Amino acid sequence: MARFTDLAIHDPKKLYFGMAPNPLKTRSGLLIGGGTVYPELNFTLPPMILNDETYPKVRNHYKQIVQGAMKRAVDLEAPGVVLEFETLPPMTHNPDWGAELCKILLDGMADAESKFNIKTALRMTPNDNREMVRPPVMRSGIYWENMLETFERSAALGADLLSIESVGGKEIHDEALTMCDIRQVIFALCVLGERDMRFLWTHIADIAKRHGVHAAGDTACGFGNTAMVLAEKGMIPRVFAAVVRAVTAVRSLVAYECGAVGPGKDCGYENPFLKAITGFPMSMEGKTAACAHFSPMGNIAAATCDLWSNESVQNLMLLAGMAPTCYMEQLEYDCRLYNQAVKEGTHGILKLQEWLVNSDAHLDPQAYILAPENVIRIANAIVSQPTPFQSGIAAAHETIALLREGFAAGLVKILDRELPYLDMIESSLSELPDDEGSFISSMMNEVNTSNFIPAEYDLA
Repeated sequence: MARFTDLAIHDPKKLYFGMAPNPLKTRSGLLIGGGTVYPELNFTLPPMILNDETYPKVRNHYKQIVQGAMKRAVDLEAPGVVLEFETLPPMTHNPDWGAELCKILLDGMADAESKFNIKTALRMTPNDNREMVRPPVMRSGIYWENMLETFERSAALGADLLSIESVGGKEIHDEALTMCDIRQVIFALCVLGERDMRFLWTHIADIAKRHGVHAAGDTACGFGNTAMVLAEKGMIPRVFAAVVRAVTAVRSLVAYECGAVGPGKDCGYENPFLKAITGFPMSMEGKTAACAHFSPMGNIAAATCDLWSNESVQNLMLLAGMAPTCYMEQLEYDCRLYNQAVKEGTHGILKLQEWLVNSDAHLDPQAYILAPENVIRIANAIVSQPTPFQSGIAAAHETIALLREGFAAGLVKILDRELPYLDMIESSLSELPDDEGSFISSMMNEVNTSNFIPAEYDLA
């Protein structure tokens, strides 16, 4: 596993939408990060029970989704489209279902491609079912085996991109968020999460290589987005959620150290940091993800995107048509705007990016750290350290420094009641040992070890 020790993008003026230093070309010819932003449609079933009896209806839903989405993309003359199939837990647990639904989508996309010459790619994202037992068994057992089989069969069928929202470390992180405990956040993300990512992504990268497809990337959705949603509900401070977001980049980076090549998955709001570090293209979501969750960064999320996504929308009837079809239209119109800016050259790109950034950055610390100049600073802090543990601490320190500087300069709004949390977080960070071994020893005496199996994380 190779560590990134430098940035692929040093200049914040070169960290923008549609262009990546290391673009990715799919088998259909989609060049992601090569000068065009493409829509990435994410969808799911309406509320329903999923079992043997209802499975025929499930098949029909996915046929309807791909037919409607591809027709709308063709009608709008989209140059290319990515679809993401996030399996529901029963679809991963039953690889026959996951594989059949994957083929339904691939067949529908191939039909549109052959008839209308539209380039397509499918991202396959099996649900991480390993947390279905408590404490989770991460490296063996039926959930692990079925998940790998779902990856294997999807890649064999021709799914171009393999991704996952993995859950390693969540056993500790959930409680750490509710307690605003940065020590446990670092332990969950940069010790437990890092170890699980290394194990998991070694396998995913191997599957991708054997089938000639792409290991695309992970997302810290269950960590950073959980913090974001809790902050949006007023349950934890926004400044704490911002620090957590920066630290999640350390965990998600491991996928690329193990062989992932992007595009990073849409719900990873840590992806701008990863793009700066790796140079690989990234998918992002923002205002068009409101169907799944609210966020304070609906515009700024697009400032560095190479794919523009909507999170997961249910296949429900709206006035205009089925919701996934409607969202395909919304995504494509957004992409038209980004691509028009690209056509107008550097001036057009930087002007539109300035508006996307400035419309969000000053209103919330979570948005502020995604401004390109701040992304570069935090990314530099991450790669300056020799281990993920030290990178996580450095990312947290740099985020606090940025928020303090931004607040003092009137560049970002931080509520008065949240300002003391910056001191509290920094104080906790300053008490951490430099040595990871010492940190692990102290944390094993502090966390509830009944919530996880230490051996599943290479811990005694």
